[in-house]
Amino acid sequence: MTDRENTTPAGEPEQPAEGTAAYHHLIEGRIEKMRELGKSVELYPYGYARTHTSEQLRAQEEALTAAGAAVRVPGRLMTKRGAGKTLFAPVQDEWGRIQAYFKLDILGEERFHRIMKLVDIGDWIGVEGTLFRTRTGELTIQVSDFTFLAKAVRPLPEKFHDMNLELKSRRRHLDLAMNLESRERFKKRSAIISEVRAFFDSEEFLEVETPVLQPLYGGATARPFTTHHNALDTTLYLRIADELYLKRLIVGGLERVYEIAKDFRNEGMDRTHNPEFTMLECYAAWWDYHQMMDLTERMLRRLAQRFGDNGVLTYGEVRMDFNQPFARLRFMDALAERTGVDLMKLDDTEVIALARKHGIEPRKGMGRDKLLDALFGELVEPGLTQPTFVMDHPKELSPLAKAHREVPGLVERFELFCAGFEVANSFSELNDPFEQRRRFEAQRGLAEAGDDEAQPLDEEFLMAMEQGMPPTGGMGMGIDRLVMLLVDTNNIRDVLLFPAMRPERTGGEG
Repeated sequence: MTDRENTTPAGEPEQPAEGTAAYHHLIEGRIEKMRELGKSVELYPYGYARTHTSEQLRAQEEALTAAGAAVRVPGRLMTKRGAGKTLFAPVQDEWGRIQAYFKLDILGEERFHRIMKLVDIGDWIGVEGTLFRTRTGELTIQVSDFTFLAKAVRPLPEKFHDMNLELKSRRRHLDLAMNLESRERFKKRSAIISEVRAFFDSEEFLEVETPVLQPLYGGATARPFTTHHNALDTTLYLRIADELYLKRLIVGGLERVYEIAKDFRNEGMDRTHNPEFTMLECYAAWWDYHQMMDLTERMLRRLAQRFGDNGVLTYGEVRMDFNQPFARLRFMDALAERTGVDLMKLDDTEVIALARKHGIEPRKGMGRDKLLDALFGELVEPGLTQPTFVMDHPKELSPLAKAHREVPGLVERFELFCAGFEVANSFSELNDPFEQRRRFEAQRGLAEAGDDEAQPLDEEFLMAMEQGMPPTGGMGMGIDRLVMLLVDTNNIRDVLLFPAMRPERTGGEG
C-alpha cells in the first residue's frame, strides 16, 4: 500500500469542518455510542495484556502460524470495511499495522454488532486470535475476542497528509497517529542523540548537567528570556548557552565534559531557528580548535555511517560524502573571494558601504562584527554544501575565543557547514582572565550602543578563570540542525515534537 492508503481513515461519511454544527453533531453521536458501549463493557480499562507488537508478529509469523498460537495486540482502529457477516479492520500500534478479521459466526451477534456499530475509527481496541494470510497475501489476525480500550470522541482527520506543516506542528498527536513517516523521523531523532552520547562516552568525555535558570546569562550573543524567582526575589534568565558553567568544570579539574541540553534564545524564528532548542556543548582540557575539528569530523563521519548510505548523506538535491576529509576554509579569505576586497583592510565606514552594496542595511547596534557575519551569511554560506570547516574568524565575532597565534585580529575558531547551513561552532577557548575581561567590557560597549544581544560581564565566571583555566578546546553543535541534516528536512519544525507556535486566533474549535 502507499503511505496515503496506510494512513487515511475510511468507512465514515465525509467529515464536516471543525467548529460547525455538523461537527458537533458527529461528536455527540460518538458520545452516545460510548454511553451505549458502557452498558456492557468497561470503557476505560486499566491495561491490556499484550503478547506481541505488530512488528513482532511480522518477524515471528512462521513460528506463530505453525503453532496456531493465540496473540493479543492493542492498537488504534484505523479503517473498517465489510458488510453483513464479516469485517476487515487494520489496528495500528507504535510499530505499524496489523489487519484484524472479525466474523459474526465466531464472535456472536451481540459482540459483532458492537464492533460494527458502536466502535468507531480512531478507537483503541485489543484484538485476540490466530494469524493467517488472506487471499491477497496480507498478514491478518482471525479475531476470536476483542477488548474495548478507549474512545476517540473526536474523529481522526480524513486527509491529514494534505494539511500544512503548521497544523501538523500544532497537533503533533494527530501527525503521529496518522503519519507513520513522522513517527519514524522522531524515533530516528532519539537514535541520533543516543549515538552522539555513545560517541562522547567512547571518547572519554563525562556527561554533566548545568543550570537552566541562571542569575546571569552568557556564552553566546543572544537576547535571553527573563523570569522572576519569588522566594529569592531575584531576576533569573533561561540559559542561552551552557558554556560558562562547563568551563568552570574545566577549571575544577574535570578534563573532558559534555552536555546535551535545552537552551533558550529570545529571538526570531525561521526554518532553522526555534526559541527553545537542543544544544550539544563539549570541552576538553589541553586541546585547541584543531583537535576539536578532528573530533567533530570523527563524530559526523560515525553518524553518516550509521544513518546515511555508507557514509554518504542526501539532503535535498545535495549528496555529501562524509568519508572524505572535510574542506577547510578561512573566513576572511572566503569573503575576499566573494567580494573582491580584503575586508581586514577596511575601516568601519567602508564595511558599512560594502554591506549596503550587497543589500544588507545596518540596524541599530549592528557593529562591524554583525556586518561581517551578515555578509558571510549572504555571500558564502549558501555555497557551503559539502562538509566544510570555516576557520579563523575576526576577533569581534568571537568574544570567548583565543586570539589567533599567527594572524593579528583573528581568533582560533571554526564553524562547520553542511548543505549550506551551520551545524557546529568551536574555539580554542580564551583562558586569559584579563583578556576575557577586556572582551566582556567591549561587549558592554556594544550593549550601550543598542546591541541587545551583547554578552554581559560575568564576574563569577571571571573569578573562576582567575583560579586558572588550562588550555581548552570547546565545541557547540545544534542537535536540531544535526537531525535536520540526517533525516533530510529543511524545516526545524519537522524535527521538534512541539515547536514554538504563534497562538491560534480563530473562533473555531481546536
